[in-house]
Order: sequence, then structure tokens, then C-alpha cells
Amino acid sequence: MTLARRLANRLRSLRAASIPEEVREAAKLHLLDAVGVGLAAAGTGAGRPYLEAAFGLGGDGPASILGSGGGFAPATAALANGSLIHALEYDDTHTASIVHGSSVIAAAALAAAEGTRASGDDLLTAYIVGLEALIRIGLAAPGRFQARGFHVTSVGGSMAAALVGATLLGLDEDGAVDAMGIALSQASGVFEFLANGSTVKSLHAGWAAHAGLVAAELARSGLRGPETAFEGRFGLFRQFAGDAEAAERFARGIATLGEVWHLPQVAFKFYPCCHYIHPFLEALDLALEQAPDSAIESIVCEVPPGAALVICEPWARKLAPESGHEARYSLPVALAARLVDGAVTPATFDTIPRPQILSRATCVSTREMNDAQFPQRFEARLHVRFADGRRVSTYVEDVFGGTRRPPSREAVLAKFRANATLAGADEAAALEAAILSIEARSIGDVTRALRAVRRERTTYETVA
Repeated sequence: MTLARRLANRLRSLRAASIPEEVREAAKLHLLDAVGVGLAAAGTGAGRPYLEAAFGLGGDGPASILGSGGGFAPATAALANGSLIHALEYDDTHTASIVHGSSVIAAAALAAAEGTRASGDDLLTAYIVGLEALIRIGLAAPGRFQARGFHVTSVGGSMAAALVGATLLGLDEDGAVDAMGIALSQASGVFEFLANGSTVKSLHAGWAAHAGLVAAELARSGLRGPETAFEGRFGLFRQFAGDAEAAERFARGIATLGEVWHLPQVAFKFYPCCHYIHPFLEALDLALEQAPDSAIESIVCEVPPGAALVICEPWARKLAPESGHEARYSLPVALAARLVDGAVTPATFDTIPRPQILSRATCVSTREMNDAQFPQRFEARLHVRFADGRRVSTYVEDVFGGTRRPPSREAVLAKFRANATLAGADEAAALEAAILSIEARSIGDVTRALRAVRRERTTYETVA
């Protein structure tokens, strides 16, 4: 039996009632978090390209786009919402697999459920099983996709989203296998955006959600896809990860579906920037607590080599990013923004960093963390020298928001409320209630709550 068929067979045997309550509760919080992050992007400049393009790509449909208030074709909504959720680097991450799962799977599940008039409980179940499948794809070859320049969230996400689409469309096992095979031919997402800090990375999640739903529709219409999409000679693991042994690891992961649940280990993010930077912001806060009345002269960051590639190199470019989005991946700029503004929020990266922040970033330098346990842990070690001569060293063993340092429910809800406010949300409480009780809601309830939270209408929406 091929891996795609094993996966489809295993997931089709799962029932909503067999999913542990703690998994379902974690899923609702992650779904709420994803929607909030997408609303925040819709309320900032980061979301404008997707909101504007959506009106040319497909309107007049049953699916909602965050912050817009309108109805769109499901594949268009999935494209926009996945991109919005990923646009601020504020979406959740399963760190061991290096997967931004909710940006893909929440977008696909929401759009497909609205398109098929599925129940809220069906939506939640599809979200859970899709996320479990995507995490297992990443765990089968951790870091190997990235080493070849591919974004596993996108290339693996296309196939997981196809499974979500097939599930909510009610396709049989053959249809689900075809959908995943078709999605392989649409899988894309490369790291060349790092060359100039371009904003296309956010598209990776949206395109995966879009590709998955299109693949499911094509499979329903009779198009065939290769059964060996995962393990084949030109399949996902050999071509995108360059790992012939990943197929066997994925097979072992499939065998645990319904018994082992990875979703509760997905980390929430509490800063809208690259996750690798977060522990350094925490370490800086610890240092400032020890000398609150003294200015900082210099900061030396010990950075794990794997993280340094993304947040430190090339250093000259990190000190002078050419856009707010590029600054999200700059360790010195993020630390400088914390020093200058007292906080790091979505507004921090909405535009090119101010001269005051860029000037302050020059006090930051780095060196290699020789004993790092990255990526099993997102660590940070800082050595800070203050103007009064004091020297303080701080260490963060792992980033806040993950399993070692889990956030409270209240912290997640506070993040959602703050993000929803950025979209001009006067109706955020109703949306929060709808998602947190989604298993008892109709999809119509969810749609109404989603569309009530919207920004001011812009010129291009009015014209459209």
C-alpha cells in the first residue's frame, strides 16, 4: 500500500469522537489564534496585496476572506487567508518539524467547510487531522527540505491541504489519494526570498492551501494523480527533501495517527517576527529587568548556527533592511526596536525601520553558541554592557509559547483580541465565541462571525 493510500485510509478511519478533548481544545485555540493573526495582517500593509488581488481572482462565492466581509470562491479565500495568516510571521509553529501548520490548514479547512456547508465539528476535525498529517511530513525529514531551499510549510502543506479538501468534499479513498498526487505537481515555495527580503514568503502558506483545494476539486472531477506522491522517484521526499529514508519515517508516523497527537505541542508566537528571534527578545527583557535605569551600550548575542543563517546573515543587510518585512528576520533590528519603542508589535515591521532604530541596531553583535541544542530548543544567550559599567548575562533555554514554556489560555485570548482590533474589530467577541464553541455551531454561524469583523472599506473594494 502506498504512503498516500495508507494516510488516506488511516485518516478516514478516525472519528471526531475519538479525538481526545485536550486535542480538540488546543485545536480551537490554535484556530482562533490563526484567525486573529490573519485579521491583524488584514489591518496592516502586509495584507493589502492579498485583499486587493482577491477581488480579481474570484468573487461571489461562499467562502470568507479575513477582514473583507465579502464572499469568494473557496480556493481564492484559501489563497488569501493562508497568506494573511503567514504574512506577519506571527502564526504558530511546530518547532520539531519546522512547520507553520495553521497558516495552511486553517485557511484550507475554513474555505472548504464554507464551500461545502460542512458542520463546525467537521471543520474542526478536518483542521486537526490535516495539521497532524502536515506535522508528520515535516518530522519525516526535519530540516532536509530547508537545506535544499524548499519551504516544507508550502511543499508539504499542498499535500496536507489536499487531504483536508478531499475530506470536506467527501471524496472516497481513491479521490483523496488522487488529490494528494495532483497537489504534488502544484507544490512550490523556495527560500530565494531571503536574497532581498521580498514579501513573497507569505504566499507560501496561501498557495499551499489554494493548491490543496484545487487538487481536491480536480480529483472530484476525474483527474488522476500519482499514488506514489510521497515515496516515488520524483515524489515529495526524494525530490524536495533529498531523503530516501524519509518515506519510512513517514510510514511510521502514519501508523501512530489517532494514537499520538502532535497538535498540542504546536507553539504559539508572541512576537510578529522570525521565531528564532523571540528568545533573544525575552533575554533582553531579562537583562533590562536587572538594570532598568541604565542605558545599554552593547549587546553580544550567542546564536545557534542554524538560526544565524536566517536572522544574522548577511550581517550588513540585517543592519539595513530595505522593508519592514525584511526587518522581521533581523536580530539586531528587532532588539533595537525593543530598546527604542519598548515593545515589538505588528506596527514595528509595517514600514522600513526608522533611522533611530537602525542606529541603535549597531550596538548589537553576535557570536556562535557552541553548545546549542537547536532546533530541539530555541535558545538565546545575551551579554549586555550598560552605560554605568554593569555587565549582565542572560540565558533563555527555550522560547515562550511552546511545550516547555506553554502560554496560558488567557495569554492566547489576549493576543487574539489585540490582533482583531487591528482590523477595526468591534465584533471580535462574537467571533471568539463562535470559534471556541465551533463543534456546536453551524458553518453559517462561523461565516457570519467572520464577516462581521472587517476593516474600513478601501477604494479598491468600493470600486469592485
